[in-house]
Amino acid sequence: MEHSKEIHELQYINRIYERILDEVDVGVHAVDETGKTIIYNKKMMQMESMDSLDVMNKNLLDVFMFKDDQASTLVKALQEGKETSNVKQTYFNNKGHEVTTINNTFPILVKNKISGAVEIANDVTKLERLMKGNMNSKGAPKYTFDSITGTSRSVLEVIENAKRASRTSSYVLIVGETGTGKELFAQSIHNASNRMTKPFISQNCAALPDNLIEGLLFGTKRGAFTGAVDHPGLFEQAEGGTLLLDEINSLNLTLQAKLLRVLQEKTIRRIGDTKDTPVDVRVIANINEDPIDAIANNHLRKDLYYRLGVVSIFIPPLRDRKEDIPLLVQDFIKKYNELFQMNVKGLRDDVMHSFQEYEWFGNVRELEHIIEAAMNIIMDEEEIMYSHLPFQYRNKIQMKERMIPISSVESFINESADVATPLKDQMERFEKTYIEHVLKNNHSNISRTAKFLGLSRQSLQYRMKKLHISI
Repeated sequence: MEHSKEIHELQYINRIYERILDEVDVGVHAVDETGKTIIYNKKMMQMESMDSLDVMNKNLLDVFMFKDDQASTLVKALQEGKETSNVKQTYFNNKGHEVTTINNTFPILVKNKISGAVEIANDVTKLERLMKGNMNSKGAPKYTFDSITGTSRSVLEVIENAKRASRTSSYVLIVGETGTGKELFAQSIHNASNRMTKPFISQNCAALPDNLIEGLLFGTKRGAFTGAVDHPGLFEQAEGGTLLLDEINSLNLTLQAKLLRVLQEKTIRRIGDTKDTPVDVRVIANINEDPIDAIANNHLRKDLYYRLGVVSIFIPPLRDRKEDIPLLVQDFIKKYNELFQMNVKGLRDDVMHSFQEYEWFGNVRELEHIIEAAMNIIMDEEEIMYSHLPFQYRNKIQMKERMIPISSVESFINESADVATPLKDQMERFEKTYIEHVLKNNHSNISRTAKFLGLSRQSLQYRMKKLHISI
């Protein structure tokens, strides 16, 4: 009876140990004196993309493969009694997928005899791939100003301003909606500058969580935290060249403050380090919303905006440069003709007409995707017809036709001042009139007017200044 009670208690304690091992945020892998796995927790399974059945009770070297210049730290601990701390190791699981971990490994001694070994591991596979990807992207921007398609006045003006900015090393803020080609302009500036032979590194700030992006930007010092190794960040990797930070408004405000310090001091400090390292890097930042709105909504620090916006380039949306659509279409058809080995000549007139009527909230990127989708549908035809266009696009066009009767459009034109006025000027005139009307109804109260219009107070004031509205 007593023996049964002891067994029950041991089973209970084992269940507690197993639960604890599965809840900790580190991988735990233990082998017995023969090298067979006896402990393999849930985190280790996730890190190595393995199932416990693939590993448990099997010899470590029968399951995993190691590079010729690297031996398993777990095997070393078992065979040599060697204890290791914060050692980076790259190996392959049973499917041949590469895994990179930072390991703490030690032997298990019973009466001074090695009876097994344990490894506690932190996964750095994702960070390692990001680092390698950025290292491989050095000095490889493919776009120049010749790559930018457009003859509209608004685009030519932006190109001219960007070319002038390429003569200096001032920081640049590129503002534009998603899909307008912000990175194309950033690469063109780099390639036209005296930094063109140095690295160009691009990082989307929205693509990574904060705990990864900080180490990726500024680098890490060995021992700064569990698993940390000496590794240069993107600023050090881009030394002498250009660092493009895409969607800068997605960085949290604390990281923005650290970035501001780097821009002002021109030095970086790796995480865990005590000394500053000088850097010579030109930063170009992209933002996909109005900077005034970004500041008002706490997406962007005001002081960082002033520091980055030494040179501000505003890329117009496609709906404001529709005269460029035929040239853009021609470029995209040429691109996919070469890629798909096709011979498409152009668009049917009704398709081009629908393109000119469409609002293009996805901008140039949306136009390219529609051309690519249509050319996947074409068989032997030489022109893109309306039936080739993606369903989503045709559905949006049909909804627009149902929602906006032509009589309403004609009524608006008849009530407007001068039908010969360019659309952009007409829209600005209407916007000014409407804001003045709402201001009057709200007795010139900025806050109430902004709330009625669905704008922030700062955004309304920005538009009033732009449209020369006074109260």
